[in-house]
Amino acid sequence: MNRISAQSQFPFFKGDPDKAHTSTSYAELPNFTMRMSMRRLARLTNGFSKKLQNHMYAIALYFMHYIFASSHRNLKNPYRRTPAMATGLTDRIGETEELLSLRDRSI
Repeated sequence: MNRISAQSQFPFFKGDPDKAHTSTSYAELPNFTMRMSMRRLARLTNGFSKKLQNHMYAIALYFMHYIFASSHRNLKNPYRRTPAMATGLTDRIGETEELLSLRDRSI
């Protein structure tokens, strides 16, 4: 059984995109999803982070859960899987306890 890989390589794209196929909705959908999932990022909230360190922990926890523990409907092929499973970083859906044990203490 593979554990969550600490190393990953993401491709870097550079160039002149086709303006007919670009839209701000591609950037706004992840922002909207994150705002709806985390109260501290909602507009006009009283649940804001009082310390930058707490804010960084909350965002890191959100992304770890989103990528490693939450299955996405459009990634079914033929079984439930997470984005990390789809890219080959892990072979199973992560547990919350496992994600919390990976916390980086250097933040």
